[in-house]
Parts: sequence; C-alpha cells; structure tokens
Amino acid sequence: MSTFHAVVWLDHQNAHVLMFDREHVQAERIQSRSTHSHQGKHADTKSYFAEISHGLAGVHEVLLTGPGTARTEFRTWCDAHAKGCAHAIIDNVASDHPTDPQLVAMGRQYFLKFDQMAQDPSQR
Repeated sequence: MSTFHAVVWLDHQNAHVLMFDREHVQAERIQSRSTHSHQGKHADTKSYFAEISHGLAGVHEVLLTGPGTARTEFRTWCDAHAKGCAHAIIDNVASDHPTDPQLVAMGRQYFLKFDQMAQDPSQR
C-alpha cells in the first residue's frame, strides 16, 4: 500500500507504526529486543530504531508520538543514520497510551491540511 502519512507511537519497548491514506490503514507493531530500566538503557536501540525506520520506507510524512524520550532519541538517530526517514519526520508530540484507532484519528487530524489540499506531499 502506498501511503503519504504515518503516525508512530513509540517508547523504549515497542512501537506502533500506523500508515494511512484517505481510505486505508496499515498497522505494524515492532518490539525492542533491549531492556530499559530506570537505571539506564541496555540496548539494542540501533536495531530497534533501524527496524522502525525501515517500516516507514516510502512514507512522505511522519508524526512521532509517545511518552518519555524515545521519540526524540529516534528522531536524533534518524538524523544520523536514516536521512530519508529523518526528512519525513515533521513533528514530535507527547502522548500517553492511545489505542490504534485513536492514533489514526490523531494522525488524520494532524495531516488534515494536506488532505484538504488534495495533493501528493511529495510534489510540494
């Protein structure tokens, strides 16, 4: 499925990647293989973040959301290791633990301005 938008909810343990267009939604869940505790990260964040960025291949615009610092760390990792994904990330919004339908609703509302223009964001 070719989609223009995605909303990604992530923390240090898992990510919900929801890609969508006007009519379709495709969901993917990605689990981290690392452990994360209050004492610090023990980590395979590199492969976790790589798997998330790979799942976003071809998406033109990405909204990151979630609690804590994982979304900011992912964006920083993308700036250094996944330039294409970094270019697609347009915002980073804190949120609690919404359901997948709530995430899609959040993404649709956020990207409404592009959908109303009825244009392919890649053609801007």
